Amino acid sequence: MLILRKLAAKSRGVAGSSPASLRATQRCKTSLPGLVSELSGRREGRVSCAFPALPWLAIGGVAGKGLTSSFMPSAISNPTPDLDGLLEQAVQAARNSYSPYSGFRVGAALQLTTGEVFTGTNVENVSYGLTICAERSALASAVSQLGPGIRIAAVAVANLNQAPSPPCGACRQVLAEFILPDAPVVFPAAGGNRIMPFAELLPLAFEMKL
Repeated sequence: MLILRKLAAKSRGVAGSSPASLRATQRCKTSLPGLVSELSGRREGRVSCAFPALPWLAIGGVAGKGLTSSFMPSAISNPTPDLDGLLEQAVQAARNSYSPYSGFRVGAALQLTTGEVFTGTNVENVSYGLTICAERSALASAVSQLGPGIRIAAVAVANLNQAPSPPCGACRQVLAEFILPDAPVVFPAAGGNRIMPFAELLPLAFEMKL
């Protein structure tokens, strides 16, 4: 409620305090989702809560532009990756797997456009849904150390179970925030290792555009 009062006060200072503006603010002040609904409603062609215009509000760092995304950046040169070396690092990461419930030991290695490599392994949990995959583990490490500006040039996935192990749907969607569309992804398949450009691995990823 305190946040909403500050929003309303800021709005009056910028957009004026006309009766219509005040009434709109009053309708939205019962919950923060009122503001979220006003923003997301644009995408669906509807606005369920008439919140006054907030030109000072910047989401994703750009005022009045809605949510921004680095989804599958393409204006970056992609260096030739060493996929064999990347696979070996993924195998090394898989040896650290915490997988007492499935016994499925997976490792992932991400090569960035800078040439730096980050690895990760799957970490399971007795509440299965809380398990984190190797690919997301590696990505979290890269972002934690270098920040959100990273770009992925190549991905390697390995497991110690001699079984097919392509990135799951959740990992593909998460990688899509940072990976180049033509970045090669190598992973164990039924007939041996397979290499695919990421854009083919996830051709219809979800992307938010408001």
